[in-house]
Amino acid sequence: MPEDAQDVREIVRERYAAAARGARSGASCCGDEVKDSCGGGVFGDALYAAGASAGAPHEAVAASLGCGVPTAVADLHEGETVLDLGSGAGADVLISARRVGPAGRVIGLDMTDEMLVLARENAERAGAANAEFVKGHIEDIPLAGATVDVVISNCVINLSGDKPAVLREAARVLRPGGRLAVSDVIADPGMDAATRSDMQQWTGCIAGALTREEFEHALAAAGFAEIEIRETHRVHEHAAAAIVRAVKPTGRCCSPEALASCCEPAAKAGCCGGAAETAPASCGCSAR
Repeated sequence: MPEDAQDVREIVRERYAAAARGARSGASCCGDEVKDSCGGGVFGDALYAAGASAGAPHEAVAASLGCGVPTAVADLHEGETVLDLGSGAGADVLISARRVGPAGRVIGLDMTDEMLVLARENAERAGAANAEFVKGHIEDIPLAGATVDVVISNCVINLSGDKPAVLREAARVLRPGGRLAVSDVIADPGMDAATRSDMQQWTGCIAGALTREEFEHALAAAGFAEIEIRETHRVHEHAAAAIVRAVKPTGRCCSPEALASCCEPAAKAGCCGGAAETAPASCGCSAR
């Protein structure tokens, strides 16, 4: 990871560790300093409508620092495996755990020890036996490939100093046909340089945001299809919250002619048999 991206990661970690400590102590139950840097009530627990937080205890929802409710658009089903990138206090993990049921599994990934402690306490309150929280970075997800049905995230991807890596990793861990459904911040094309250079705004979810076009390009480059970005509400004069959805293509075997006319043998071997997502596009593999 580039040095400047590592610097961003450490500043973000320190800020969210402080928010978690505040939530546990009751001194600042919701990380209000972080929320206020983004515009106050457009972030956090106020976004969860009645019934949208079923499955998560009040303590988890109150500590939310997100810009949306990704579980409202993820269309989760019984028995699915869900990964929450930057799971924080665990609200979206616990909501998902209830929706996928006992046969399902939900994994929360976070880099901040303090948030992991808080999330595990909230999972115990909720009695969510099918939820777990692991430590790691969203740019290097500690899961095997093609093991997850749905990737969700709530206003975290914009905090990364290497967003293309995050999206590549999300695509890697998703099974073919798997879904990405995240809430995130998208920047206006004309965001001023002062906002982009302000690290406090970065940790509050504004300065690190991609524009809609940049996000679409990054998703496509990571291998996603059926990309949809829908603005939900303004969070800053230069940025908006948005729902971002995409699908990992299922892949389909190439024709014998395509296999015979391009690629080295090793590349051809990955072109069929359910691994088309790993083969070069020049192999002629269909995306659907």
